[in-house]
Amino acid sequence: MDLNPTDEQHQLIDAYAALYAKESTGERVRAAEPGGFDPALWGRLVETGVLEMAVGESSGGWGASLLDLGLVAEQHGRHLGSAPLVEAQAAARLLARAGGDGARALLARALSGEELVTLALHAPRGGTLRLVPGGAVADRVVFLDGDRLLQTAARGSVTPAANLGALPVADVALGGGPGGGAEELCSGPEAAAAFESALDDWLALMAGALSGLAGRALEIGVEYVKERHAFGVPIGSFQALAHGLADAATAVDGSLLLSREAAWAAAEEPGRARELAAAAFGFAAEAARQASYRSLHYHGGYGFMMEYDIQLYYRRAKAWPAQFGEPDLAYARAAAARLSRGEG
Repeated sequence: MDLNPTDEQHQLIDAYAALYAKESTGERVRAAEPGGFDPALWGRLVETGVLEMAVGESSGGWGASLLDLGLVAEQHGRHLGSAPLVEAQAAARLLARAGGDGARALLARALSGEELVTLALHAPRGGTLRLVPGGAVADRVVFLDGDRLLQTAARGSVTPAANLGALPVADVALGGGPGGGAEELCSGPEAAAAFESALDDWLALMAGALSGLAGRALEIGVEYVKERHAFGVPIGSFQALAHGLADAATAVDGSLLLSREAAWAAAEEPGRARELAAAAFGFAAEAARQASYRSLHYHGGYGFMMEYDIQLYYRRAKAWPAQFGEPDLAYARAAAARLSRGEG
């Protein structure tokens, strides 16, 4: 297993690094708050084919690997992209797996940019889908209810949820009836399996985004402690700070490695993909929180001021993973996946 990017993947990284550096600056991220959505950034991403690359040629896409998508997600995280990239890609891959006329038609509208389709991570409760990623800006939401995969219109039935990371999450109310007024795309064990695979995709890609976020947050912290002086020396020379950043750097490196392995496993070791995706997400969430917290803390009181970028990273390090749940929930999913294979 070689997780080093190929020459083509380096070109992919460079292309999206340049795009985000131009289209997702700190000023643009702030301007997108509190709604958490930058239509211009999303438009540029759609123009580059981020949705087409997520699905195979038979579904109208380019057939990029999940690892390719993960490398893009890393840049999304480094630059705090104000767009529902991860959930839109996971939803597109789910529609491609589901098949059927309804799913194919919705996928075609998503790939063309006609509709923004997102994925609900949790089943509805009380006739409402709670905290849907991108739900505040999406046109359609795909979700699982029991063993039925459904899609519903989001516009006009959403209640945006205020959150620490200024993300476009929302509660989406469903209509009456057993299906909640939604259109069924498919049902049965195949529908449940397709949804679980989409959830694996989301976890693996979000792990990549969190790894990118953590890496940049750490860089901001290192840059600051090298510049700020106390007692005539850079504060980064103090052991308490140096050791804290070193611990964070170790976690960030591990997070990046595990997130790439999880994405790689989707194609190369599918039997381990679920376990690795959940484990990578949990570890990346913890690494991002640690790196952003230490960097913000070492800024002193400045770190909490709105004009400093580190607070943008700190808030999203908490908010992004909260859309799924605490790391313990992901670790439980990883454990269940391993036990289902008969491994202790």
